[in-house]
Amino acid sequence: MLKIYLFIYNYIILPLLFVGVNILSIFNPKVKLGLSGRKRLVENLFLKTADLNKSKQMIWFHASSMGEFEQAKPIIEELKSLGIYNILVTFFSPSGYENQKNYPHADIITYLPFDNPSIVKNFLSFINPKMFVLMRYDLWPNVIFQLKREKTNLLLVDATLNENSNRNMPGSKGLSKYVYNSFDKIITVTKEDADNFRKFDVPESKLIVAGDTRFDRVYQKSIEAKKKNLLDKSIFGNSKVFVFGSSWQADEDVVFPTVAKLWKYGMNFVMIIAPHEPTIPHLEKIENYFAKIQKTIRFSEMRNYSDEKVIIVDSIGILLSLYNYGDFAYVGGSFRQGIHNVLEPAVYGIPVFFGPKIENSQEAQKLVEIGCGIKITNKIDFYKELRKLLTNPNKIVELGKIAENYVKSQTGATKIIIKEIHKYL
Repeated sequence: MLKIYLFIYNYIILPLLFVGVNILSIFNPKVKLGLSGRKRLVENLFLKTADLNKSKQMIWFHASSMGEFEQAKPIIEELKSLGIYNILVTFFSPSGYENQKNYPHADIITYLPFDNPSIVKNFLSFINPKMFVLMRYDLWPNVIFQLKREKTNLLLVDATLNENSNRNMPGSKGLSKYVYNSFDKIITVTKEDADNFRKFDVPESKLIVAGDTRFDRVYQKSIEAKKKNLLDKSIFGNSKVFVFGSSWQADEDVVFPTVAKLWKYGMNFVMIIAPHEPTIPHLEKIENYFAKIQKTIRFSEMRNYSDEKVIIVDSIGILLSLYNYGDFAYVGGSFRQGIHNVLEPAVYGIPVFFGPKIENSQEAQKLVEIGCGIKITNKIDFYKELRKLLTNPNKIVELGKIAENYVKSQTGATKIIIKEIHKYL
């Protein structure tokens, strides 16, 4: 039966996919970048492997994009610190590769090859991995089956599987069963995920529940962030600090009128705004909005701070550190298409606000369930909830403690995964 599935996949689905991607690349710069990045992939890999210490075992990590790679980092860094492994990292998407191509803890960073059997076989001939660690998902059958033929140890890590996944669809499920059962171990985030893998006839001996390494990663990064001292919190005096992270226009349309109204009625707090895209036009638009409401200052000019109530972040890469200075936060994206990372503020022990679209985040849903995540649906809703906190400082501390305890209680997945990895090396 597997031969039939592979015939359909290799001679019907893959050619159609290849043609579709090439057509799409004409209109989509991101797709075009991914195609150009794969030109001379094997030749470049040959050059990159030439200087490697061949006495070290190669561990290959694959992540679809940046989010999945963040989950891989605590595992990679723990293994790399041992000094006995070469680390190869591949990405499917250009956004992941372009943002992480200089990651210092990997020996080689490149694109995943096209899932063509001959290309995959040629790719593997240069790296000869002892282990392949796939983060979360992004399964490519020819990659998996060729690795299995070469007796490479296969681990699927931080694995999630929704019961409504497309892999449950007729036609897809048959091939997926063979792919999942090729793994030596599937390490899932939750018990529910493990149950869903059992529906693909994955034996109990291959399943283990470890949790999510994102908690380890965000906790690790928060410790590092506290050492940066980006701000002297004493400059805010007795004012509460509200960090508005990853803001989109749809979030700003709710948040900005609400804070303006609260200031009008005498509420004392400072707002730090970190736009998702801090372009010059976006920064100027925010400044223009608050021109007649409150004084503003850009973060790059904080050396000249003079009691401004609106601080606009005009750089990227510092949001996680800025949450450290907040008494409460709002995480953007949830009035648009899907919420950004709610663990980043929660790890500092502060309540977290967000909009209604949180289906993409189990963590946001959990924060709502335990009470430290506050989902709002409109300006009136947000005004009521934010006013409650501003008039009850003890409540801020209480909800913040719940958030902090939740994040800390979920750490530890990395240790479990590392232990499993060492069983195969």
